[in-house]
Order: sequence, then structure tokens, then C-alpha cells
Amino acid sequence: MDAIKNIPQIKKPSYVSSRNACKLCAPLGASLVFKGIEGCIPMIHGSQGCATYIRRYMISHYKEPMDIASSNFSEESTIYGGNKNFVQGIDNIRKQYSPKVMGIASTCLSETIGEDIPALIAEYKTGKEDDKTMPLFVHASTPSYQGTHMDGFHEAVLGAIKSLSKEGTKQERINLFSGFISPADIRMLKEIMNDFEIEYTLFPDYSESLDNPCWKDYHLIPEGGTPVKDIENTANAKASIEFGTVLNKGSIPGRILDKKGVLSAGEWLQDKYLIENNTVLLPTGIDASDKFFGLLEKYTGKKMPLKYALQRGRLVDSYIDSHKYVFGKKAMIYGEEDLVISLCSFLAEIGITPIIIASGGESGLLKNELVSRSLIDPDTTIVMSGADFESMRDIALEVHPDILIGNSKGYYISRELGVPLVRIGFPIHDRAGGPRQKQLCYEGTQELFDRIVNALLEYKQEHSPIGYKYM
Repeated sequence: MDAIKNIPQIKKPSYVSSRNACKLCAPLGASLVFKGIEGCIPMIHGSQGCATYIRRYMISHYKEPMDIASSNFSEESTIYGGNKNFVQGIDNIRKQYSPKVMGIASTCLSETIGEDIPALIAEYKTGKEDDKTMPLFVHASTPSYQGTHMDGFHEAVLGAIKSLSKEGTKQERINLFSGFISPADIRMLKEIMNDFEIEYTLFPDYSESLDNPCWKDYHLIPEGGTPVKDIENTANAKASIEFGTVLNKGSIPGRILDKKGVLSAGEWLQDKYLIENNTVLLPTGIDASDKFFGLLEKYTGKKMPLKYALQRGRLVDSYIDSHKYVFGKKAMIYGEEDLVISLCSFLAEIGITPIIIASGGESGLLKNELVSRSLIDPDTTIVMSGADFESMRDIALEVHPDILIGNSKGYYISRELGVPLVRIGFPIHDRAGGPRQKQLCYEGTQELFDRIVNALLEYKQEHSPIGYKYM
């Protein structure tokens, strides 16, 4: 936790324990990416409990079936190695699912005993060169004792691009690495790209696989996902756009390093194939959305379609209409580092002051990103990296924000404070519609802005001594 300068009654704790961490496990983030590859089944190389935990969290949020396999370590596997379980697990998955791709994520246990998963994959494929049913393999190193679910997410994105991209003829196409966003936002981004009439690869795409229509029969592997051929073509695009600035600059070791440090998927493609890479904030708010649409205009040579210009105009009008209800309010925001940075940019537009900004991320970049973009006053804003909810609660009770913005794990803090919580991000366990929430571009920003305004209005209305029904 960074220094808290203007609240002298709060002292830095002398302990290093974490109480209800503001993050999730790294293999969860990797599993989400694997669900965004067409025909892919994730496998967790470790104990059964890891896969069960991930399935439970993802089912509760997405309200969809969640097949995630496990190599099911036992005490014997821990002592003698997990090769036998690894081979048997892959054989069982191939027999039952016939996947096109298998995404394999490591765990604390398999990493601790030194499992070399790339070597295990190579050994499994040896002697089976003529097997036409052999799936493609993608590997992500995701020990949860280092890093968060976002590190696992970006490790899997990078792993897929490294494993599947193939250099060929350059094409007029764009790579869009959209980050950990909702299926509804992914569908909206695909609509935007189609309206600009540009060939593109959006990765990962779990907009259908994790937000399905009602099925008559159960699908072992849900439809949807980024096609493998599109991932292969990421090496032949003319440009990449990545949402986020922190990305995978966390604490999982062993990624590709160069003089610049850790490489994201877009940076790796730029380094290997000379594909121009653009990193931008998640496009929440007018300014960030303008920058994203500006890049699309640059690479397509086309003006923004009229319907998005109209969406922008309506958003500006709504800012004017409701500014008086939000200006000067104090917020506590929390979640993934790139999410809270984009939220701070958005809140600066509408006049809400973040007084507590918290993330379980441990990149060490959060505060510098916020200060360098002039999104906070470093002397008055509390920025917590590697945060846990109990520490966040202790500080919130002292400074008493007017509103909380983050996932459902912070509900008990908002309940104790008696202030509204606007749920955003992952996980949302206590409300319906998490996969259908939008927050990106003009349309998603409009929905988020209206939710924030209405949460504050509802709070004021419910706490009015006389009650009123007219604004």
C-alpha cells in the first residue's frame, strides 16, 4: 500500500498477510483466454481443486456450463511428477471432446515441483506425427503464488500468439487485443470493426462461448471463439491495438524479455514481425473512445460511421444533463489495474473524484500511470497496489466515499458504509447480467454513466426525509 499522506490516523500495517485479496488466481485468467479460442478445451495441470475453483467462479458470473479439465494431481504425482496424469488427461480429453486446440495452464503445485510443460507436450506428440486428430497446444505458465488472474490472462494471450501465429503474406487487417472485458463489449467491438469494413483478428473472443443462447442439446465445446486461422494471421496484420497499459507487466517470471522488459502480445508481434503496435486505455469515456476510433480511422482511411458520431453526441448531452448529480462525489474504485486506470479517466470527465483506488495487481505501475496521466492528485488520493478487501474496508471507513465502483466482492464494504455499489468487472456473483454489461466506447460508456447517475439518485431518494418523485 502506498503512503497515505493526508490521513494521519491511518498507519501502514506492520503485517504482510493478505485478507480477502482483491485478485483471483492466474490459471483462471488463462482459462478465460482458452475459452476464447474456437474449438479449445482448457486443462489445468495440477490438483482437481484448482479447476473446481475456477469453474465455480466462472459459472457464477457467466451463468454458463464450464468444462475445464484437470490432470488431477495426487500425492504420488506431487512426489514423482505429473507426466502420467498429463498424458492420461490429454487422452481422456481427446476421446471425449475431440478438441481442435488444448490450452494448458500450470498451477502453484506443478510449478513448485518443476514440471516442464512444453517438454511434456513435445514428449506427448513424439511418435504421433501422422495423427491427424492431434490438437494444437497452447501453454501458459500461471503459478498463482506470483501474479494475478490478469497476469494469467495476458500470459495465455501471449502464449497463444507465440504458438499459433504464422508469417505469410502481409494483409490489410488489424489485430485487436481487447483484454478482460464482457462478452457484450466483445460483440460491440466486432460490430464496430465490421462497420469500418476492415479485416481483423479480435482475441480472445468468448462472446459466444461464454454467453450462449439456450441449447436444446448440450454442446461439449460451445460454439464461438477466435478461429485458429485468424490467430495465425496475427503475424500478417499491418497493426495491432491493445487495450491497457499495464497489461502483463506483473510478477509472473519467465516471460520473453528483451531490453525493454516484458513483452505483451502486441509488443511480441512488433518485435518479431515488425507489426506496428498501439497501446491505449480501455476505451471507457469520451477521450479514450476518441483515441480508439481515431486509430481505426487512421488504419482504415475511413471516417467514423454516423451511428457512432450520434452515440458520441448523445453521450456528451447526457454528461450535460446529469453533471449536477455526480459532480464532486467521492468514489472508491477497485479491480484490475487497467480497469481502474480507465475508470479514473472516465470519472475525471464526469467530475467524480476517486479518493481510494485499489487493485490486487502488483506491477508497481498503477500509481505512476495515474499520476503521469494527471488522473489523480498524488497527495490526496489513496492508491493501493497488491490490495486486499479488509485493508480497503479499513480505509473506506475513515474517508467514507459516496460510491463504490467495482466487482461484487466489495458489496459488504458498501453495505457497512451504507453507500451504493455500481458493479463492474469480474466477478459479479450477486446480480444477473454480468456478461451483458457494457462499459466500452460511446455506447458502453453511456450505459455505465447512467448506472452511476441512477445509483446516486436512488441513494438520495431513499435517504430523503420526505421522499420525492421528480428530479
